[in-house]
Amino acid sequence: MPIVSQSEEDWDRTIDINLKGVWLCLKHEIQQMLKQGGGEVIANMSSVTGLTGEAGAVTYCASKHGGIGLTKSAARKNARHRIRVYAACAAVIETTMGERVFSAPEAKKYSIGLHPIGRFGKPMEVAEAVLWMYSERASFMTSQPLILDGGFLAGPNPPGSLQVLDN
Repeated sequence: MPIVSQSEEDWDRTIDINLKGVWLCLKHEIQQMLKQGGGEVIANMSSVTGLTGEAGAVTYCASKHGGIGLTKSAARKNARHRIRVYAACAAVIETTMGERVFSAPEAKKYSIGLHPIGRFGKPMEVAEAVLWMYSERASFMTSQPLILDGGFLAGPNPPGSLQVLDN
């Protein structure tokens, strides 16, 4: 929805869920982790739209950009306590929300075309990446967005080259 058409209520609701929600979680998670002596990992769920801008999703993008900023700040402040914080930034994943938003065949075809890999991501692919971030193999990584986007940020497939993979 264009910014001039959005209501303040829409803005507040999205910011409360996607930004204030991340802030509240970080606040309470970090308090508890510090009490326990640190050495923990926090995974914030974000989106590739937190790294881009989308004309029709101004408030959503702003909230996700803010969440990534919170992630980076919390990671930097708490690294000395061995608390690692990162944000999983996914493109379109095959979820109920994805099905609702991209249910029209034209919308789905267009959206898949924005993913050079030729398909949407699967929830288990995100879960496996997040699980890796919790492992010791990722122990030197903090504050970064972990991008799970099927090439979305690299740009869309050239016209005429769309290949939808069968699953």
